[in-house]
Amino acid sequence: MRRSRLWDSDETGSSSLEFVTTGMILLVPLVYLVLTVSAIQAGALAIEGAARQAARVYVQAPTTAEAKADATRAIEFGLADYGIDARKAKVAISCAPKPRDCLTRRGFVTVSIAVAVPLPLVPPSLSLDLPFAVQLESSATQQVSRFWGAP
Repeated sequence: MRRSRLWDSDETGSSSLEFVTTGMILLVPLVYLVLTVSAIQAGALAIEGAARQAARVYVQAPTTAEAKADATRAIEFGLADYGIDARKAKVAISCAPKPRDCLTRRGFVTVSIAVAVPLPLVPPSLSLDLPFAVQLESSATQQVSRFWGAP
């Protein structure tokens, strides 16, 4: 019996070419997905940690001026650890129950931080109308000690 011509074709070496092609088609998007998720997670950890630490140092400061300076420093350090420029972050500090006086006994201080985390491997000079950054927001609330008293 004679074999069909479909089975007689010489395909030696084509499987490695198919493997490389298919591997690249699947591997490149997967690597970019991992890089993107890592960048977004790092940004989320940075702003969450910075907001929490800023609220903590704010309620422990003896004066409002020192509290603002300490909170600003905590935010700068927290964001710098993850490579985020603190000047691009939007920071808001609010107080309750007295909005004008944050450091009152059993008062609450809330620090909110918003920052845009750029997507990896996207040049900043690319001027399309597409969002090439992910907006992240975090807030932390701390209570001023009931034993707090200005010196």
